[in-house]
Amino acid sequence: MAGTWALTLRRIHLHGPGAIMKKLRAAVGSRCRKQASSQEGREICALSSSQVKPSAPNAYMGTIPEFPEAPAGLAGQQKEVVLQASVSPYHLFRDTAEVTVFRESLLSWYDQEKRDLPWRRLAESEVDLDRRAYAVWVSEVMLQQTQVATVINYYTRWMQKWPTLQDLASASLEEVNQLWAGLGYYSRGRRLQEGARKVVEELGGHVPHTAETLQRLLPGVGRYTAGAIASIAFGQAVGVVDGNVVRVLCRVRAIGADPSSTFVSQQLWSLAQQLVDPTRPGDFNQAAMELGATVCTPQHPLCSQCPVQSLCQARQKVEREQLSASQSLPGSADVEECAPNTGQCQLCAPPSEPWDQSLGVANFPRKASRKPPREECSATCVLEQPRALGGARILLVQRPNSGLLAGLWEFPSVTTEPSGQHQRRALLQELQNWAGPLPATRLQHLGQVVHTFSHIKLTYQVYGLALEGQTPVTVAPPGARWLTREEFHTAAVSAAMKKVFRVYEGQQPGTCKGSKRSTLSSQKKLSPGQQVLDSFFQPHIPNDTNFNSAAQ
Repeated sequence: MAGTWALTLRRIHLHGPGAIMKKLRAAVGSRCRKQASSQEGREICALSSSQVKPSAPNAYMGTIPEFPEAPAGLAGQQKEVVLQASVSPYHLFRDTAEVTVFRESLLSWYDQEKRDLPWRRLAESEVDLDRRAYAVWVSEVMLQQTQVATVINYYTRWMQKWPTLQDLASASLEEVNQLWAGLGYYSRGRRLQEGARKVVEELGGHVPHTAETLQRLLPGVGRYTAGAIASIAFGQAVGVVDGNVVRVLCRVRAIGADPSSTFVSQQLWSLAQQLVDPTRPGDFNQAAMELGATVCTPQHPLCSQCPVQSLCQARQKVEREQLSASQSLPGSADVEECAPNTGQCQLCAPPSEPWDQSLGVANFPRKASRKPPREECSATCVLEQPRALGGARILLVQRPNSGLLAGLWEFPSVTTEPSGQHQRRALLQELQNWAGPLPATRLQHLGQVVHTFSHIKLTYQVYGLALEGQTPVTVAPPGARWLTREEFHTAAVSAAMKKVFRVYEGQQPGTCKGSKRSTLSSQKKLSPGQQVLDSFFQPHIPNDTNFNSAAQ
């Protein structure tokens, strides 16, 4: 039987990782049929193929589970054999000494160099586990796709307004959206509140303590966020992998394959789990992320300041390449380097992507190819009553409760074709649906705003209409509001709408387009001589304002 298992394991690498579970289930089934008459056989038969899955401790390992029915001497070796069948040991930590050095070096550096951040102070000082978990949870959700410098002020205001889960659970979605406005990826705030309400209403006010239960029970909590909360707040020894950790691990172990692929992602999670310090898991995970954010950066990494540079395969490869170039030696795989052209290692860069000497360690990780965002067009109008009682007021309408920017407020808008045909008529009809009859001749096109969300590049054609000399409207229909300019700036509106309003402020209806303010916001200032040359060689083009930026 041991020979059958060894043969099965030897064959796995011939078919790739996708065949691993099929082969193991087949082996289990074969043994089940042969031993069905014994008690041991009946127990094995009870383990159906649907039950063959990693146990909770292995959920973050990215490897196959250890099967209790494997022959003696093989069960403890399965993960290592299968892993090495697919990748070279060059990409792994091969002994405990390396792991120990990595942990100690990284934690020592973190203790001296870590940034003083409000969520870290709260997590370190809070003795109540649920409040500590909540503090970590909020920070991890806000930090997704958002820079630390941007998050600090939002986090501070959030925790001042809702210091506990109970406070957040009792808030309205309008309040959550209002505080989240400008932070981007607005569904994060909504899901965070949904999670708080579930904890309060269904879980007795107590946050789950393990990564597995956090991910299973709380809406919007994925594998990374669950691991971060479990390790930082509750001390569970579970590794985490975010963008910073991906970069660190890919460089330390010279992983050149696409990190977004399923197989490579599994190996990165496995490495993270192997490395996490069991006595200080939260600090270790934060240290790994801190290293990626401040030292092992995407461009121009500070390798001389890296606490684990002695273990970095990417750094060693740079040194070998530099030595080879200085001695004019032909490029060849070093004895300590995984040869990329064998076609057997799934963690090496493909031959189609050769080493770029100018990038150095930034050759790792490989940049994943991204699908360009789809393009959409919209016409939107700032409708203002300049002489309204109590000061000028502008009309805002609320978006649907699902989809892009759900529940936020915006200027009346209509989706249009890229050609822009009939957009003026459609927009005027939309405005009249909200505000009644309007003077069509005053609807002025002011410019455009291009705003890129995570998957949509949206071009807004910006219009303005001022209701001069008309009886002020004081009541808005359901789903609409007349706000002062001051109220607009504190309302739950997206960054794109704030850009639209800046176009309106810079180019009031009835004035000449291309005001100095709007021109300078979207173009570099030219020298007098360059302005003369440009005006001579280029045809006259109306200077519509064009703001281009990506969503945070």
